[in-house]
Amino acid sequence: MSSENKFIKDVYINREYSWLMFNKRVLDQATDRTNPLLEKCKFLSIFHSNFDEFFMVRVGSLLHDAKINGGAKENKTLLTASEQVDGILKLAKGYYKTADAVFVKLKSELNKNGLKIRTGKELSQKQYAKCKQYFMSSVLPLLSPMVLDAKHPMIKFENMNSYMMFELSKSDRLMYGVMAINHKLPRVYRIDGGKKVNIITVEELIRTFGYLAFEGYKIKSQAMLRLTRNADFDANIDDNDIERDFDFSKFLKHKVELRGTQDAVRLQIDDGADGIKAFLLKLLGLKKQYCFTVRHGFDFKYLMSLSGYFEPERVPALKFKQPAPLMPPVAPDCSVLGAALDHDIFLAYPFDSMDTLVRLLDECAADPRVASIKITIYRLDHRSRIVDALKKASELGKEVTVVIELCARFDEENNLYFADVLKEAGCTVIFGCGNYKVHSKIISIVLTDGDRLRYVTHLGTGNYNEQTSKLYTDLNIITSDDDIGADAVAFFRNLAICNIENGEYRKLLIAPKSLKSGLIEYIERETKKAESGKPAYIFAKMNSLTDKTIIDKLIAAGKAGVQIKLIVRGISCVLPNVIGKTDNISVISIVGRLLEHSRIYCFGDDGDRVMFISSADLMTRNTDKRVEIATPVVGEIANKLYGMLGVMLADNVKARFLSADGTYDCVEITGEPINSQEQFLKGKFSL
Repeated sequence: MSSENKFIKDVYINREYSWLMFNKRVLDQATDRTNPLLEKCKFLSIFHSNFDEFFMVRVGSLLHDAKINGGAKENKTLLTASEQVDGILKLAKGYYKTADAVFVKLKSELNKNGLKIRTGKELSQKQYAKCKQYFMSSVLPLLSPMVLDAKHPMIKFENMNSYMMFELSKSDRLMYGVMAINHKLPRVYRIDGGKKVNIITVEELIRTFGYLAFEGYKIKSQAMLRLTRNADFDANIDDNDIERDFDFSKFLKHKVELRGTQDAVRLQIDDGADGIKAFLLKLLGLKKQYCFTVRHGFDFKYLMSLSGYFEPERVPALKFKQPAPLMPPVAPDCSVLGAALDHDIFLAYPFDSMDTLVRLLDECAADPRVASIKITIYRLDHRSRIVDALKKASELGKEVTVVIELCARFDEENNLYFADVLKEAGCTVIFGCGNYKVHSKIISIVLTDGDRLRYVTHLGTGNYNEQTSKLYTDLNIITSDDDIGADAVAFFRNLAICNIENGEYRKLLIAPKSLKSGLIEYIERETKKAESGKPAYIFAKMNSLTDKTIIDKLIAAGKAGVQIKLIVRGISCVLPNVIGKTDNISVISIVGRLLEHSRIYCFGDDGDRVMFISSADLMTRNTDKRVEIATPVVGEIANKLYGMLGVMLADNVKARFLSADGTYDCVEITGEPINSQEQFLKGKFSL
């Protein structure tokens, strides 16, 4: 059985395999002729960054599981952790080989457009001299070469840091030399002279001239290497919350510090230098299959900033055309708070700007009617205007409560920093709720209006991060609905008293208690309609679908005759279009210039349609192990969302459909090409 086939069993697809297929779709965008050159370079960079995180988190977690309980099987394809890792490694090597070929092609295209990415072997004599001079003056002083012997034992290779290693000899004595690539070094060096722009990466400079750091030694072989370590860790407080003054933030800081020294899960190393490779594998206790040969570098983030090497007038032709900004839903000279008290406001990022939400918070800080502001925070921009508005509100006497999730993976340090900043400004800061990650996106604003309390509530599908709001598609509503406002107040109260599992709410579905069961009720409603011969529909959009309970409910609904259309950007663990089993379920994935991030759950059509937007994907980690919110959407906003679903389902440019054999294929273009993201950028939200 091939490594791919074992990832599919009956109507289920293994989660890790489905993610690998998603990253392959990202890589496909690096060769898509409809994408401009610099955008294709960005997609290749994203592909590599995605894989880096996948190995740190998913492969690291699976290897940990294999150690703890090697016989345990995942609940869909019944594969053990070790079996999943074996399959991942085989598939990953094939994808890396494809990515190497993509890089070579993009490098050639860049060269034709006047930008040459050089290797050491490609340098002319003059360029070689200039690069050597730069290395000696600006690179070598920031390197710390070391010869390994009894007084200089093997260093601890840090997670995701690059190192140059040498086999050395001196007086017939064999030894190893090693030096870390300093993070302070510029990623790319521009070589002066010539008609074309010539650049070389710092990695390539050190490959070419690194031997100069070991004066007096003979170099037998050399290799650049990078080690990936398990970056997944358990921040469960059950064994730590033993004292009333226990500080979870200090506990988490310690966990983050350990991330760089956990078990090795991947070794990337230059081609050749078999002696160094064998030495490292033995030293690290890694098997050969965990070793990946690298031909074109480790860190491709520099591909994201290549536009800086072109003349400004040439850049627009090499990037996506910037759309004209849409009219804001609330005019700049009008009050957002006043508008929200009058009618619901809908924001679809990045087609709408987060400026409207920032304006709302700024107005609330100054408005004497506003008594309190409460917000959940998962990820923030490093220069957050949201934080500035919260600080100002607190300093002006508002009661400001911030529930900040310290366990947002790879943003822990940023969130720890902002937690301190907000505390200093007088805000009440709460670190989540027990062992549940708080992933919900909600702001509760309470106003006093005479003898009456009024509420303005923001609910969204994405983070309060100004930068990602320009790149991720997310949906938001700002409402003065009293029932939702009362639910929001109860939600924050239950978070504060650690009662999130037992709270009662009028309209909001909140995980871990009612979100999953609430959505299942609507799936079952559509199932009963189909069983009675009535038309029944489920439309849903999400990033990932892995929750087996929900998948099985969808399969049962499909068998009953419910027409189910799913838009799943990344992981889909249900195999659609299987005759007699899932033939009423279709799955498409859209990968384009923007990262699809919104979640929409829609049940029924016409008169009985019920629609939610949510912070939660249909993954067990979201439905059972996190604090998430789904909020109902009604009226004109619901109609607009329904129109957006229609546009996405009609996408025949960037959409790929999941077939019954587990592969993703292009949608056949019949009639007019429809690129849903481009439609939305032009303000066209329906067909």
